[in-house]
Amino acid sequence: MANQDLIGALRDADAVKFGEFELSHGGTSDYYVDKYLFETDPTCLSLIASAFADRLGDDETLAGVALGAVPLVAVTSAETNRPYVIARKQAKEYGTGNRIEGRLSDGERVVVLEDIATTGKSALDAVEALREAGAVVDRVLVVVDRQEGASERLAEHGIELESLLTADDLLADE
Repeated sequence: MANQDLIGALRDADAVKFGEFELSHGGTSDYYVDKYLFETDPTCLSLIASAFADRLGDDETLAGVALGAVPLVAVTSAETNRPYVIARKQAKEYGTGNRIEGRLSDGERVVVLEDIATTGKSALDAVEALREAGAVVDRVLVVVDRQEGASERLAEHGIELESLLTADDLLADE
C-alpha cells in the first residue's frame, strides 16, 4: 500500500505539477515531480528518511547520486547513523578528482538512494561507478518510480529497484 502521508506531503509541497513538461531524458510528460520542492521541504525529508530507513539491510552503506539525491542520503544517514558516499556523474577535474566522495572499502555493500527514476540511467551510472570502486551494489531505493522502464533497465544489470511511491500511487485520485 502506498505511503499516504508521503503522498500528502509531496502534494502539500506542490511537488506534483500538471501540464506539459520536458524530462531530462528528452521525453515529455503531462505531469512533473519537482524533486527540488520535496527535497527542500523538512516534512517530506523526514518522511523519506524514515521510509528509506525502514527498507535498509543491516550491513548496507548509503550512496546518493549527485546532486539530486544528496539531501536524501544525508537525512537518511542522520536518521540511521550510517555513513554515506556520493556518486558523481563524472570525476571532478580538480582537487582529488574523485568520482565517489566519502569513505568506501573494497567489497562494501552499498544501497543507492535516488530521488526519481524514469529510465534508470542516472541510477545505473551511479551503480557502475560504485562497482568500479569496489562496492557490491544490487539495490536502488527511489522516492518515485515513474514506471517508464527504470526497473527493467536496472534488472538487466542485476539491480533491484524499490520505490517508496510509483507514478500510479502519486497520480491516483488526480
